[in-house]
Amino acid sequence: MTNAAVREAIDRTSAAIAADPAKAKARDAPATARLAEGLKCEVTGPRGERMLTDMPPAMGGAASAPNPGWLLRSALASCTATVIAMRAAKLGVTLETLEVTVESESDNRGLLGLDDSISAGLGTVRTLVKISGNAKSDALREIVAWADAHSPVGCTVRHAPSCSLEIEVV
Repeated sequence: MTNAAVREAIDRTSAAIAADPAKAKARDAPATARLAEGLKCEVTGPRGERMLTDMPPAMGGAASAPNPGWLLRSALASCTATVIAMRAAKLGVTLETLEVTVESESDNRGLLGLDDSISAGLGTVRTLVKISGNAKSDALREIVAWADAHSPVGCTVRHAPSCSLEIEVV
């Protein structure tokens, strides 16, 4: 899709939501993980989406697929890149280079339950954006900063929503 087509789609959707804010609310597609074998899981979505996860051998997996933590980082990287591209298109900026890398640190003592004072969650998360295009450096930085503040995955990671857990024993 061209920048103009992306901009037109964003403008149409923005106008529809501005006219009827209730249209902004959506129930996101669920993801369902099923244990396949060992620690390998198959994750499916309602429209035939499918992916696999696995853990590294040190954790008892076979490393046959990405681990869930990497998928979280990849979701953050791709969401940030997508929102940057959307914002650039909206502003008429053509990007020549866009690369988003997300790194994190973790402490496996949390995952393994060796120290309950240590979270199993990712620790420091760092996002690096390499960008170039037909705009000045300051304008590109503003696009990236705006996108970072409006990335759904980034906002979710930074401002964790309330979560609930329901257990159904079958």
